[in-house]
Amino acid sequence: MPQLQVQKIAQLTGHKASVFALAPSDSPQFFYSGAGDGWLVRWNLEDPEMGRLVAKVDTQIFSLLHLPEFNKLVVGNMNGGVHWVNLEDPTDTRNIAHHQKGVFDILQIGNQVFTIGGEGKITRWAPLEAQSLESLHLSNQSLRSADYSPQRDEIAIGSSDNNIYLLDAKTLTLKHTIKNAHANSVFTVKYGPNGRHLFSGGRDAQLKVWDAGNDWQRVLSHPAHWFTINDIAFQPDGQRFATGSRDKTIKIWDAESFDLLKVLETVRDQGHINSVNNLYWSDYENYLVSCGDDRSIIVWKVG
Repeated sequence: MPQLQVQKIAQLTGHKASVFALAPSDSPQFFYSGAGDGWLVRWNLEDPEMGRLVAKVDTQIFSLLHLPEFNKLVVGNMNGGVHWVNLEDPTDTRNIAHHQKGVFDILQIGNQVFTIGGEGKITRWAPLEAQSLESLHLSNQSLRSADYSPQRDEIAIGSSDNNIYLLDAKTLTLKHTIKNAHANSVFTVKYGPNGRHLFSGGRDAQLKVWDAGNDWQRVLSHPAHWFTINDIAFQPDGQRFATGSRDKTIKIWDAESFDLLKVLETVRDQGHINSVNNLYWSDYENYLVSCGDDRSIIVWKVG
């Protein structure tokens, strides 16, 4: 295995419950976190030990998106509610009971926001009015992860029915379904930076890569972890990507060859002691940020 140097910079322990969501801010040095304690915290990678509580909601946070042009946070909770948090006045927060069984991911595409939920529905929103515009029911099971390809103007959605759905981002027309993409729930989907490949991870612990230009043929199927792959995050320059798993490890891979470059684990690297739930790879100092069920956030500097 090629040697990649990764240094643990800080471990942030402000949350009082599992941390499920990380979201970039308008500046690479800042990011937000949301957790089972309902807290929304803003962190500064220049001084990572000092987080600032910006708002609180009354139930577990599963997903998170920052809208800098509206100075809002969009927050998905475990009960299917979508909170629209005004960062200028956090008391001015709207909670819209919309999805069921949880809001598992939130996307921004241009001036619109998309949420996916536990009832198998994707919804398009007008963020200024915090108003739902249209919904599409894709599955009778949870939609777990969504990503957008600007090159293809396309949304990929991973579902608990084991399928991956590809939608036209403008019309929400279903373009293609990768049936039985995984042997169990598809927990994460991410387009590679050039839009040529779609990467997916599932409860089956498999990392898979799909060729978007060749009828979604599978080009890789790899038993990457021992347990569920919860998230995939790409390095900003697109050269590498990271996977985070319920097996407590983070793995870093070459984005072209798909070779494994580094494993970050509990004992040797002082990594997470429980499931790794979400990842954010920042432009700032090439820091990789991870969060997990151990209620902590870890900042890693990738060499």
